[in-house]
Amino acid sequence: MSAAAFAVVMMLTCTPGGVDDPGYSVPSTTIVQLQAEGSLTPDQSAPTPPPTPTGSAPQSTVTPSPQPPAADGDIVVSGRRRSPGDPLAAINEQSYAATQAVDRAVIGPVARSFEHTVPKPVRDGLRNFFINLHEPIVFVNYLLQLKPGKAAETAGRFVINSTVGVAGLVDFAKRRPINLPRRKNSFADTLGYYGVGPGPFLFLPLIGPTTLRDLLGGGVDRMMMPLYLGAPFNKPVFNVGTGGVHMLDRRAEFDDQLNQLRAARNPYIATRSYYLWRRQAEIDGLHGRKIAPFDPDPDKPIMSAAKAAPATPTVEPGTASPVK
Repeated sequence: MSAAAFAVVMMLTCTPGGVDDPGYSVPSTTIVQLQAEGSLTPDQSAPTPPPTPTGSAPQSTVTPSPQPPAADGDIVVSGRRRSPGDPLAAINEQSYAATQAVDRAVIGPVARSFEHTVPKPVRDGLRNFFINLHEPIVFVNYLLQLKPGKAAETAGRFVINSTVGVAGLVDFAKRRPINLPRRKNSFADTLGYYGVGPGPFLFLPLIGPTTLRDLLGGGVDRMMMPLYLGAPFNKPVFNVGTGGVHMLDRRAEFDDQLNQLRAARNPYIATRSYYLWRRQAEIDGLHGRKIAPFDPDPDKPIMSAAKAAPATPTVEPGTASPVK
């Protein structure tokens, strides 16, 4: 797939795919579950409360960011702490807004039309085909991570699906009695595995949510594919056609997730937080670590210590006891 086509796919999917390895700690939390648990709050605009008469008790209202009442003549300044991982937040938010506008007007409707027009078996076959093309990259990165067992299984998947699976259109390797699960891996994962931090968060017009580490690692992935696939995969015309089909399939697959993120109180922060959480979860999965809980808003509004105290005890990650 060409770099441009891959970039459009990433523009429309806010998270990379999970690592589907049963023995590999994978975040199974979905946006729907997060909303059900109250971690990701839909946008519920509260009406402006009427003026409080003199001497009467102030009315209680629920607002996304409670602030202490201001006396007459006082100026209350509120704001959000800057996320240390998002130094270009102002530019990123503008890029996010522009990307979503294009998606709502053009890409989203076309992708949904593709989903309704093309039969599901055909779409599944195309998806398997593109997954199979990526297997050699998964194989190389497992070797770099010193995981020869996983590398051997990935090589086996590629051989079986490329032959018996008709060039990867059918995923025979995952079926019984073979039972070779599909796993995802990349050079960005390898960098994270060896301790390279994500770097600044970026929301790029043609790539979407990413980080400096993921951007560089993804570039290595894209440079490798034409080298080991050869013709016709190294031809621009072929890549534009296949990349467009892959883009529409990926966009249709993540339509519900995108809509749920857009319904968050702050869609940009929810998208950024979910992307960074999922990427860290995938790195932790490579190490077999426990997955940290999802925090949709790590850079919460600036508040005084009294106001910032939680109303209910919070549970420390990895424990069953609330923190007092």
